[in-house]
Amino acid sequence: MANVESLCAQLLRFDTTNRGHGDAEGERDAAEFVAGVLAGAGLEPVVLESAPRRTNVVARLPGADPALPALLVQGHLDVVPADAADWTVPPFAGEVRDGYLWGRGAVDMKDFIAMVLTAVADGLRPRRDLVLAFVADEEDRGEYGAHWLADEHRELFDGCVAAISESGGYTYHVPAADGSVKRLYPVGTAERGTAHMRLTARGRAGHASRPNHENAVVRLIEALNRIAAHEWPVTLTPTVEAFLVRTGAALGVEVDLSDVEGTVARLGPAAKLVEPTIRNSTTPTMLDAGYKVNVIPSLAQAQIDTRTLPGTEKQLLDELDELLGPDVTREFVAHQPAVQAPVDSPWFAAMAEAMRSQDPEAVVVPYCMGGGTDAKAFSPLGIACYGFAPLWLPEGFEYRAMAHGVDERVPLEGLHFGKRVLEHFLTHC
Repeated sequence: MANVESLCAQLLRFDTTNRGHGDAEGERDAAEFVAGVLAGAGLEPVVLESAPRRTNVVARLPGADPALPALLVQGHLDVVPADAADWTVPPFAGEVRDGYLWGRGAVDMKDFIAMVLTAVADGLRPRRDLVLAFVADEEDRGEYGAHWLADEHRELFDGCVAAISESGGYTYHVPAADGSVKRLYPVGTAERGTAHMRLTARGRAGHASRPNHENAVVRLIEALNRIAAHEWPVTLTPTVEAFLVRTGAALGVEVDLSDVEGTVARLGPAAKLVEPTIRNSTTPTMLDAGYKVNVIPSLAQAQIDTRTLPGTEKQLLDELDELLGPDVTREFVAHQPAVQAPVDSPWFAAMAEAMRSQDPEAVVVPYCMGGGTDAKAFSPLGIACYGFAPLWLPEGFEYRAMAHGVDERVPLEGLHFGKRVLEHFLTHC
C-alpha cells in the first residue's frame, strides 16, 4: 500500500518554484516523478510541455461504467517562492516534525496530488472514467499549464462534465449559538472572476512650476480616489445565498437575506469564508507616473485588482467607466470570467456523502472563492468545476495562513483523512 505522507514528502522535495513571467523550470522533474507513479499503477500518462521544462501530465483511469460521463481530477505542480531564511525548516526538505509535514506546497497543493496518486497506486477502481491532470503554471497565469492544455489539447478532456481541485473540503471549526463547535467543510462551487486592469490617464506635459489643469497625474489620482471610495453593492449569488442559509442553520443563528451584512456578522469566524464574496471589488495596487520631480508627465498609469462575482461583470465595467471619467481609459491585463457550478447537484451530494463517511458530524456547505484557480481554464470547456481537496485540520490550525505563507505544513492525520474521503468519492460518484 502506498504511503501518502511519504509520497507527499517526495513531491515537496522538488523545487517547483514559479517566479512568474515564464521564470520556472522545476515542474519538469516533478512531472516526471508523477508520470512514473501513474505508469507504475498501469496507466499510460501523457507528458506535454508548453515550453522547455514547463511540463504537464495527463492520464485517464477507466471506470467501471464507461457509459457514465468522466470526472476531471486536476492539480498544479508549481508553488510560489519561499525564502528559506524565514522558515523554521528548509522549505523544500519535506520534513516531518510534530505531526506535520512541512514544505512549500504542503497545502497548495501537493497534498492533494499525493492523495490522488496514492489512491491510484493502491488500485483505485472508480465508478466512472477519471481524467487526471497535473499541470504547470497555476501560480502565475496558467499559460504554460491548464489554459494551454484547454486550448491546445482539448481532446484529452473529452467526456468530462465535472472536475475537482483545490480550495475546498477542509475542516473549519466554528462555534455555534448553543456553545458547541461545528465542523464546517466548505466546498467551492464558484469563484470570482479576475479582471485586472491598467488605467491610463493622459494630459498636457509641462513644467511643474506652472499651473496645469490637464495634469495626467492629478487626473489619475482623482479617478483612483473615486474607485477607492466606491462601495460596490451586495450581490447574492446562488452559492453565497446557499452558504448563508446552510451555515446559519448549522450554527443556529438568524439569517436575514435582506440584511446580508448583518447576517454575515452573526456567523462569527465563519464570516471569513464569505465576506470577500458578497460584493465585487476594485483595489488599486500599482502606480507609475513621471520621470523627474519638476516635470508634469503627459501620461500616468495604475493597475487595479478587480474581482467580479458570477453574472456581474458587465454591470461592474459600466459603472467603473463612469468612475474613471472622460480622461482615463482602461485595458485588461488579465481577464478570466467568474466560475459557477451547480450547488444542488449529484456531484455536491456525493462530496458531502464522502465527507460524512469519515466525519459523521461534518457540515458540508458550498462557498465562493474570493480568488481564482485553474477552474477558470476548464470551466469554458463545459466542465462544472468544484473546489474539493478534502483535508482534516485540527482546531486552531490557520489553514488560510499556510498557502503562500511561511512555515507551510499539513497535518499527517489530515493527509490520511483526505485520502480516505477522496477514495470514497471517486469510487461512488
